[in-house]
Amino acid sequence: MREILGRRRRLRLRRKEATARLDAALTCATVWQWPVLPGVGTAQPADPYGESAGLGCACPEPDCAVPGAHPFDPGLLAATTDERMVRWWWTNRPAAPVLLATGGRAPCAVSLPAVAGARALSALDALGMRLGPVVATPTRWSLLVAPYTLERLGELLYAKDWVPSSLRFHGEGGYLVLPPSRTGAGQVRWERPPASLGASGSLVSRGRGKDGAPAVASPWLPDVEAVLDALVEASTGAPGGGSRLAH
Repeated sequence: MREILGRRRRLRLRRKEATARLDAALTCATVWQWPVLPGVGTAQPADPYGESAGLGCACPEPDCAVPGAHPFDPGLLAATTDERMVRWWWTNRPAAPVLLATGGRAPCAVSLPAVAGARALSALDALGMRLGPVVATPTRWSLLVAPYTLERLGELLYAKDWVPSSLRFHGEGGYLVLPPSRTGAGQVRWERPPASLGASGSLVSRGRGKDGAPAVASPWLPDVEAVLDALVEASTGAPGGGSRLAH
């Protein structure tokens, strides 16, 4: 009986998590107009008793550096804001992580090791800096910023004496895994949720649109220049400089 009840609880939990991922993907795509696609997802490792006892990647690469947290099939160019496509993807692959295709009209992001990310947020808060959404995984934190071009990013980085290799920039042609996904590194969550999401994770209405439906503003995003100095300084002091591979 206990075994049956345990299976039922796990089944209810999986259904709840699948619904949450579909809702998140639909919010990004249809409300905020952020193009999304499903990530490759995770799989049980071939040797569950080997050195990597955690979940592996569902892609063919046996030593994938970012298990579950990258595009595979479909590829990144398939990212869309089309509701029907998003529903079809997550109806057929309910466990798939939600990936944001960064750049263009969509947000960009700057990610850094988790310890450095916590330090950077404390420094920015002390300065009274307004921040946008912050995504956290067990190993890295990512600050979403307004879209930038590679040329502008290059100019900003050229002006720095040194930029830690642990900083990663997610711009045009890049991607970022979003909550409430689960990857080989663990659970993905909002360290700072988008302003248009309440504390419970539900959408906050901003009045009514022309059609009478509740209007929800896209999350506000800071300029990358406003946060770059704090991120560079925090990453410089991170233990070991942070891994370039861990997501």
